[in-house]
Amino acid sequence: MTAAIGPMTPRRAHRPRGARRTAVAWLFLAPFTLVFLLYTAIPTVAALGFSLTDLRGADLRHPLAVDFTGLHNYVRLSEDPSFLRDILNTVLFVAVGVPLTMGTGFALAVALNSGIRRMRGVFRTVFFAPVVTNVVAVALIWQYAFNADGTVNKVLGAVGFAGPNWLDDTHLAMPVVILLGVWRNFGIAMVLFLAGLQAIPKDVYEAASLDGADRWRQLRHITLPLLLPTTLLVSVLLTVFYLQVFDEPYLLTDGGPLGSTESVALYTYHQFGAGEFGMSSAASFVMLLLVTVVSIVQFRLLRPRA
Repeated sequence: MTAAIGPMTPRRAHRPRGARRTAVAWLFLAPFTLVFLLYTAIPTVAALGFSLTDLRGADLRHPLAVDFTGLHNYVRLSEDPSFLRDILNTVLFVAVGVPLTMGTGFALAVALNSGIRRMRGVFRTVFFAPVVTNVVAVALIWQYAFNADGTVNKVLGAVGFAGPNWLDDTHLAMPVVILLGVWRNFGIAMVLFLAGLQAIPKDVYEAASLDGADRWRQLRHITLPLLLPTTLLVSVLLTVFYLQVFDEPYLLTDGGPLGSTESVALYTYHQFGAGEFGMSSAASFVMLLLVTVVSIVQFRLLRPRA
């Protein structure tokens, strides 16, 4: 009996220690788990439920009396010309804003990594400043600058051109809003690209130089291929931002003029403000679907291949 019990003793000694470690681990995870449940998981499930009902502002006093409508809200969205227009606006934000932001950030990263020798820290701070600048204050400045009597038109008038009222023109308001988005976000792309460039071994460039490769060939055959993981990261982050763009159109034009700058996120906000909680929830899940599909496509196209 002693021989049989002896080997079991160490296992029994380890069980309380393992249970204690598990309890400590859950104790450390408890704050995050609680915050995640209260502010992410439960609201997401509730919003999904709301999107399948006809919940409106008038129903808040009796939330259990709403009717289950299934996919009716999604059908209404597919038949709403304003929502279809806003999807096209959001696609335009992505199609124009992402390449401009990535191109600007990459060009500045290359300059800071190899071209600019003095005061690199100052330039990095200046270029990254728009990311941390208060967007409300910036939007007020941009509204003044692109007003009919603003700074931009005064500069154009000084060289002999009559500037338009940018933010009240259905064709010009969108470029101004996109330009603000690019200005706010190129600093993020710059920092990420700069980190990727600094991670590339210098020996590779030295070997290419010995083989007669100029800077253009080094950029094309060394930098861009080795920078592909960083490019994927920057592309996904910026695409998700522009698909959910809200601050820029809301603060500059509130979606106007005539809805020409209204995004899906701003449409969701307007529906919520009008008391259409079911429609607002459905629009938010359509936006989530767009983000998911586009991110999957980007990972498929840009992921590094062996």
